[in-house]
Amino acid sequence: MPEHTLKQFDTELEEIRSRVLQMGGLVEQQITHALEALMGGNVTLARQVMENDHQVNALEVAIDEDCSTVIARRQPAAKDLRMVLTVVKTITDLERIGDEAAKIARMTRAIYESDRPTVPRTSEIQHVADIALSMLRSSLDAFARLDTTVAASVVRQDERVDKAFVSILRQLITFMMEDPRTISHAIEILFIAKAIERIGDHAKNISEYVVYLVKGKDVRHTSIEALEREALG
Repeated sequence: MPEHTLKQFDTELEEIRSRVLQMGGLVEQQITHALEALMGGNVTLARQVMENDHQVNALEVAIDEDCSTVIARRQPAAKDLRMVLTVVKTITDLERIGDEAAKIARMTRAIYESDRPTVPRTSEIQHVADIALSMLRSSLDAFARLDTTVAASVVRQDERVDKAFVSILRQLITFMMEDPRTISHAIEILFIAKAIERIGDHAKNISEYVVYLVKGKDVRHTSIEALEREALG
């Protein structure tokens, strides 16, 4: 392949990488706004998050089309092919994170537009959301800098999110057993907690793709210890 063609190919890949980070920034904003709406009872902001979900979807479609074009025209191999495959997988997870943000917004609207005067208990939700949001930011940073050390730390953090979700679930079950009138409210909070737990899962996936991109090894469905050996080795 001539040198000018190689440079053009590198430029195309870099543009795709930049658009992935742009999509990641939009998704991060969606989560932040959804949580602000929940904590502050801001139904207008919750509606805005739901309305903006189409922007995330549109970016996924556009980037996916760019990747298909690159594969058809450039027939990438080795690490370049891994980059394209990583992008395709990453934008799928980012789109699903966007869906979870919209779900939090929908539940927020349901809580505050109901006739029930109950104010949701949000301190535990805020704690687990902070961890999940940190995981997303770190996974995007790992993708931007091809940093497998950061990627490995994100995977390790997912355990904290899972444990926090189980703790919230136990609390909600206790509330529902003690006072059946709280069941509807508790279920709405449970949906929000589950959405946050799923955000952590998707951030973890993105970090695993970074390890695959850099090391050429698929570390999905392996132990954390095996992933860390591969990422840090």
